[in-house]
Amino acid sequence: MGTLRIRSRHQPYEIAVLIAAPVCGVLMMTLDVRPTSVQTAMPGPIQVAWELGLIAVGVGGLLGILWPGRLSTGLGLELASVLVLGTITGMYAVALVAMSGRQSLVATSFVMAVTVGSLWRAAQITVDLRRLARACEVVSYEPLQVGVT
Repeated sequence: MGTLRIRSRHQPYEIAVLIAAPVCGVLMMTLDVRPTSVQTAMPGPIQVAWELGLIAVGVGGLLGILWPGRLSTGLGLELASVLVLGTITGMYAVALVAMSGRQSLVATSFVMAVTVGSLWRAAQITVDLRRLARACEVVSYEPLQVGVT
């Protein structure tokens, strides 16, 4: 069996975004302040879900990165978080474009970079989980092969 290569779970940009996400969600909820594009483009319940999503993404993603148990569990938590992060930042980008059009080009580009980065990381984690599953299969089958005559 070759070497098992799992991409580092300690990526500074991802960690920075995962720390910022719950801070933003909590501030929006406690201060009752939201971006104008969000207030105008999203109905009230969706705004609350979006804010709760930011909090859940940050907490879940950091928990996955710091998970002390099984690697696959930590990667699974991180995967779920970056997928949701990609979705909710995409929602925000749509709200920006819908409300401000060309004037939001710079902000939308920046937010879409977070969306693309999140989905890219999700793809990396998916590949890592597949590699890990294959490695576990090989390890569990090796003792059986040794005993077969």
